[in-house]
Order: sequence, then C-alpha cells, then structure tokens
Amino acid sequence: MVQELNEDNLKNIVNDNDTVIVQYSATWCGNCRIMKPKFKKLASELTDATFVIADAEKFPESRKMATVDNLPTFAVFKNGSFVNQAQTNKFDVLKDLVHEVTSN
Repeated sequence: MVQELNEDNLKNIVNDNDTVIVQYSATWCGNCRIMKPKFKKLASELTDATFVIADAEKFPESRKMATVDNLPTFAVFKNGSFVNQAQTNKFDVLKDLVHEVTSN
C-alpha cells in the first residue's frame, strides 16, 4: 500500500516506521506520473517497508529530508535516517534501490 502525503509530515512517518521509501513528485511531472503505478506495484509486492508519495512542491519540509533537485526522486529512510536516493525514471534503478535496503 502507498500512502500519499496530505500534510508536510514525512518526518513523523520516517520516525514511526523502520523502512520508508518515498517518491518525490509533482503534479506537472510527466515522468512522475509514469513511475507512480510502478512505485505502487512495487509497494504491493513488498510488505516490509512503508511506501509514501510526497509532492515535492507542496511539502518543503518533507523535501528537505532528501536532496531533491530533479523529479522523480526516490529516497530510502531506515530507522529514522536517510540512507540513499535515486533520481530516475527507470524502473530497474528504483527496484535496485528498494531491494538494496529491504534485503538487509
């Protein structure tokens, strides 16, 4: 399941869950729209992580938690800390990022 932020509270979600994977996106971003169903599919396959979609323009505090200077950006947080990220529109890169943190 994927949770879409309705408020700028990613910090709380990261602190409350062991592993959090975030897709930073924006409504105008075509690649974000292309990756969103792929991100959701990955979330349905992996139950040991929390998947979140954060609008990088609406939620600046959430955006600051990773280095988001291109969209879509995917970031991984583990035990309350930033671990890694990828700025990509390639599903294989996203899968590798997610499996890197969920296989440990």
